[in-house]
Parts: sequence; structure tokens; C-alpha cells
Amino acid sequence: MSGIPVGISTCLLGKEVRHDGGHKHSRYCTQVLARYFDFRSICPELEAGLGVPRPAIHLREYPDGMRLIETKGRADHTAEMQAFIDGVLPGLAGLRGYILMAKSPSCGMERIKVHNAEGQFMNRDGRGMFAAALMEAYPLMPVEEEGRLHDDMLRENFIERVFAYDDWMQNVAGDNLNKQALIDFHTRHKFTLLAHSEKIYRQLGPMLGDLKSEPLETIANRYITQFMEAMTQRVKRGSHVNAMQHLLGFLKDGMSGEEKTVLLEQIEAYRRGEIPLIVPMTLLRLAQRKEPVDYLHSQKYLTPYPDELGLRNNV
Repeated sequence: MSGIPVGISTCLLGKEVRHDGGHKHSRYCTQVLARYFDFRSICPELEAGLGVPRPAIHLREYPDGMRLIETKGRADHTAEMQAFIDGVLPGLAGLRGYILMAKSPSCGMERIKVHNAEGQFMNRDGRGMFAAALMEAYPLMPVEEEGRLHDDMLRENFIERVFAYDDWMQNVAGDNLNKQALIDFHTRHKFTLLAHSEKIYRQLGPMLGDLKSEPLETIANRYITQFMEAMTQRVKRGSHVNAMQHLLGFLKDGMSGEEKTVLLEQIEAYRRGEIPLIVPMTLLRLAQRKEPVDYLHSQKYLTPYPDELGLRNNV
């Protein structure tokens, strides 16, 4: 089974493509995520023809917009970068996510230094030129900076979003779109939605209640836009507790009184921050295996990504 297609800045794979001839090898990407992701690597500066090594560049703000200028001099590489972006973006539609290199004037997702026309530093409100175009062209695609993946919550959130977006792209988007596919997707992700945003969860159910009110494609586009918005919200402990308690409501008839007591104790211990999410979640999954409930069998909340990633051990 091939991996999920995910874009990545080439330097993160250990390739020596940076302006100084170095790299920013991410072992988490190459040794862990590469088991599940089929990486497509891009170095915008190299592929725009700037070469290696090359003069360092930065963002400068002019009255007519942002430009990529060499830090020592006034050589302008905006046109080359824009030509590259225009050529490569259409071919990225099949990606399910993207991991970018931080602080880069081409790939940085946020907090990029912006200078004035004379090259003087102004603020950190910029976004890399390639990153900005990518996120504008594919607003639903999960995008994250490699450095932020060292944060347990951000890492878990990004990877969960990639797997959910892959589910949509494989089973609902394009030629696969039909009423049942849309309803089945919503059913698989109900508890995931509940955990991420109860507000959006309560909006999306009624949206699917009348699939004849508008063209199905219009409804589906609105649905996935709100769904992915919900998925960007990091789940608080109380929200996980709420979702697990809803799950427990489907399982309690197949559990002994002692089993239910232990599970409730572990859910409360999780709420207090004494144990990670994996502990009560494992007990819920064991209860589902012992007395399977058909409605829960396909719930992505129970297994949103491969267990081997160990993401719920740290949240």
C-alpha cells in the first residue's frame, strides 16, 4: 500500500539545497513519517533557478507588493520565483498535506521577516512566497512547519488532519462524490468533529439533512470547508472527555459495572492531566472489541492514524 502523498521542503530530507549548501535534515520526517507519507520534495529557490550555493534572499515590501531581493545587493528574484510557482502549483492538487521549512523567505509559513525597500527590517508578519501561494491555492490542505512538529499537540493535530483529508480525497472528492459517500464520511468522523468543535459538529449534521436543497457539489464544498476548519482547532482535554463519554454511552450495555467504573476513573484521570489520552482510549477500544457496536466500528476517532505513530501517548 503506497503512502499518503505529502509535500515537503527538500532540505528537510537531508538534501544539501540551502543557500549555503547545507540542509535541515528532519529525522522525524525521514525516519517516522516516511513510513506512512510518500514525500514529494520541492526546493522553490533551487528549482526557480537560483542555484546552490546562492546569495541569501529576503522579503522586501514595495508599494506594488512583496518581492524577493538578495540581502546583500538589489538583485530581484521575484519573477523567477513566480514563474516557478505558476508552473508547479497545478501539479500539487493531489497532495494531502505539506511540511514547510520555517524562517525561509520562500517556504516559511508564518513569522517571516519583512524588510522595507531599502532592506531595513520592519516586522515578522510575512509568509514565504511559495508558502503563501500554496496555502492560497489549496486552503483545505493541512500545512505545517517542521519545527512546530516538535510540539506534541501540533504534531498530533497535523497528522490527524492529513489522514482525514486523505479520506475525503480518496472517498468523497471528485468522481467519488455522491450522497452516500458524503453521509458515510460524516458518519466516520462524527466523534472526531465533536472533539474538535462541538459548534461545527452541530452545524454539519443538519447540513446533510437535506441534500436536495442545492447541488450536491455545492453542499460538499461547504461541508469540507467547515470540516477542515474544525480540524485545525486543537482539542482540549474537556472536549476529549465529552467525546469519550458519548462513546461510552454506546458501549456501556456490554460492560460490567467494574469495567465501566475503571473506564470512568481513567477518563477523569485524563481530564486532570494525570495520564495521556492513550489510556482511556485504549480501554474504549477494548470495550468495542469485546462487544462490537456496528455504529462505532468505522469511527475514525478511535483510530485516526496508525497506532505505531504513538501520538496519543503524549497528548
